[in-house]
Amino acid sequence: MAAQRGIPSSAVRVLEEALGMGLTAAGDARDTADAVAAEGAYYLEQVTITETSEDDYEYEEIPDDNFSIPEGEEDLAKAIQMAQEQATDTEILEWKTVLPSKPAVPEVIEDFLCNFLIKMGMTRTLDCFQSEWYELIQKGVTELRTVGNVPDVYTQLMLLENENKNLKKDLKHYKQAADKAREDLLKIQKERDFHRMHHKRIVQEKNKLINDLKGLKLHYASYEPTIRVLHEKHHTLLKEKMLTSLERDKVVGQISGLQEILKNVEIGHSYHAPEMKVGRSREKENTPEGPTQKGLREAREQNKCKPKMKGNTKDSEFPIDMQPNANLNVCKENLSPAKFDYKLKNIFRLHELPVSCVSMHPHKDILVSCGEDRLWKVLGLPKGNVLLTGFGHTDWLSDCCFHPSGNKLATSSGDTTVKLWDLCKGDCILTFEGHSHAVWSCTWHSCGNFVASSSLDKTSKIWDVNSERCRCTLYGHTDSVNSIEFFPFSNTLLTSSADKTLSIWDARTGICEQSLYGHMHSINDAIFDPRGHMIASCDARGVTKLWDFRKLLPIVSIDIGPSPGNEVNFDSSGRVLAQASGNGVIHLLDLKSGEIHKLMGHESEAHTVVFSHDGEILFSGGSDGTVRTWS
Repeated sequence: MAAQRGIPSSAVRVLEEALGMGLTAAGDARDTADAVAAEGAYYLEQVTITETSEDDYEYEEIPDDNFSIPEGEEDLAKAIQMAQEQATDTEILEWKTVLPSKPAVPEVIEDFLCNFLIKMGMTRTLDCFQSEWYELIQKGVTELRTVGNVPDVYTQLMLLENENKNLKKDLKHYKQAADKAREDLLKIQKERDFHRMHHKRIVQEKNKLINDLKGLKLHYASYEPTIRVLHEKHHTLLKEKMLTSLERDKVVGQISGLQEILKNVEIGHSYHAPEMKVGRSREKENTPEGPTQKGLREAREQNKCKPKMKGNTKDSEFPIDMQPNANLNVCKENLSPAKFDYKLKNIFRLHELPVSCVSMHPHKDILVSCGEDRLWKVLGLPKGNVLLTGFGHTDWLSDCCFHPSGNKLATSSGDTTVKLWDLCKGDCILTFEGHSHAVWSCTWHSCGNFVASSSLDKTSKIWDVNSERCRCTLYGHTDSVNSIEFFPFSNTLLTSSADKTLSIWDARTGICEQSLYGHMHSINDAIFDPRGHMIASCDARGVTKLWDFRKLLPIVSIDIGPSPGNEVNFDSSGRVLAQASGNGVIHLLDLKSGEIHKLMGHESEAHTVVFSHDGEILFSGGSDGTVRTWS
């Protein structure tokens, strides 16, 4: 049909031969309908061929490799003709036919109708239309030239309908995606609400636990004063018991005297007071001695010993020009590596009750141990044979300390007293009384004329050995003062308290020069290092702190808890710090590298620890009444 509208017949024929398809409108109507039904709408376009060959001659490509001139036919004219033909063939092979782009041609009316019927599925109507339409065309009744094209509006309408269908499909897809997103959003909102409620519940539980914890802390804090009150009541009851026993013994003595008088009256002899006293003493010697009578007898013996030192009542003077610290040279000369590989060597069972303190003699290989069985014992090393046993306190012993010369010993006790002992004879030479509660610790001044003690009554006292009186009482702590220590070769005192503070005192004036804060729990012990540059302290939660004594600032804090640290002690070089822990472990801290080594051997709580003079042996005392040696 397009060929009848102006395309030359030769051009149409050439295009048909080139593309292998017929472009004329003639043909079978049934074949056209099948093609339309199979391929949908199709268009006949006008094609203009720019260049065409002059004839229908088909050239055959001759390979270059097979080209040769036969022998015997070496004619120049034929060779030139063959070369020209070869050049012509090459040009034909290189020549390319360029077809112009297809212009947009409106759809013809019969094609529009066919496409419409195919889309609507009206195949019978399509068959009738094509049969009648092509019959009219063959008869020449209907000419194609007079038939107009379908207006662009209809074509655009069809395109818009297709686009509308595609958009509806996309809209449906987007609606499904939106519904799915809405469902996901609702699910996420529900999860958010669930987690929000869970978070609120957790916050409420946390606040409740915090309140419970605060209540428990207050409840726990209320135990300490209750325990102190109970201790005071216990001591009061013991005193009342002692007084009652004394009254009972007095009444028993009076009854015995009266019975003796009656016997003498009946016999007819006269009564003499001295004979009654002798009779009483003999009767007591024959009867078994009870603990109360034993305590009274020991007290009488102590009172007899006490007047021995009352010849000089003049107060001692605190030294002004102190000699240099001898431990400085010892630390410089001791360049050997620190020792940490201690092994349990011996176990000495010395006390029936827990060991509270062990201390080394300042010059000899002698060790003294104090126990809660009211006894102190002197041991010879390394065999551990008991050289001397001292008794005289009426309650447990808490601490002991050698005189700088090594010939005297000071002990502190739960009976509120501090006693001085002559180690040559083993006798008590002096008793200091003045504290209202148990005495926890005692220490000697480097000059040997003063003893300092700390007590549960929140005070510390400095005792003059020569005048046998308390020279000064140190007030300032708000809780029990658990340890006291003289700075080497000076008049400075260090105390640690259950009020979580360390205090530095001037022993001459009794004034607190500085307080150190940092512990969060009750401080059980504090000590100077041999050189006097550092302070080590440990508290009831196992935290050990090192302080710079020159700057009065903390250096480091080591948490070895939660078991309490009962005592700390340096070796002679000052490079190793030992801590006796409540879980029975002896911790050794390397002050150079910061490493912590553990010594396992105590079956129960470890109360005290001390090094030998050369640092090769370590001694520890525990709650099982034993002293253990490590080397």
